[in-house]
Amino acid sequence: MSARIEPLMTVDDLDAMPEDGNRYEVIEGELFVSRAPGLPHQRVFGNIFKAFQRYLDTNPIGEIIATPGVVFGMYSGVIPDVVFFTHERGAEIIANERLGAAPELVIEILSRGRDNLARDRVAKRQLYGKHGVKEYWIVDSDNRAVEVYRLQDATLELAAIMRDSDEITSPVLPGFQCSVADFFTK
Repeated sequence: MSARIEPLMTVDDLDAMPEDGNRYEVIEGELFVSRAPGLPHQRVFGNIFKAFQRYLDTNPIGEIIATPGVVFGMYSGVIPDVVFFTHERGAEIIANERLGAAPELVIEILSRGRDNLARDRVAKRQLYGKHGVKEYWIVDSDNRAVEVYRLQDATLELAAIMRDSDEITSPVLPGFQCSVADFFTK
């Protein structure tokens, strides 16, 4: 008796997914489905976006983009919550209506559920490291914390866990400084 081998999903398969309010991603050929984020998630997203926009208004070094499609190859296409890339990097990675390679910074806001946590903390972190994302932030609203991972030898390694009273900075954002608590205000 032979084992049944499931075909790998491709980025092209994502285009055939229904417009049903779910978020479809494929990581190394495996399909991941999640619901549209809820209001608490969206509030945190808005606060992060505002902090970045204030920074970029005075330091116009690049762009912050909400929920872009990022395609890393035929078998990996994801929709991170937020990405940042410099203008120079943007010229290299923008491919039609999506990003075709790694931005400098990716931010994922955790959603409840074991599968969601595993996807962001394991599958996406490995994918982003493999493809050269320099920095990855996992924003944990329940614990009011930001886990900061930095690229080291194609692996995103934990550099710091920032909490409410901490000021978050980044080597990819010269001069950026924001209180972690600002991400979680209502």
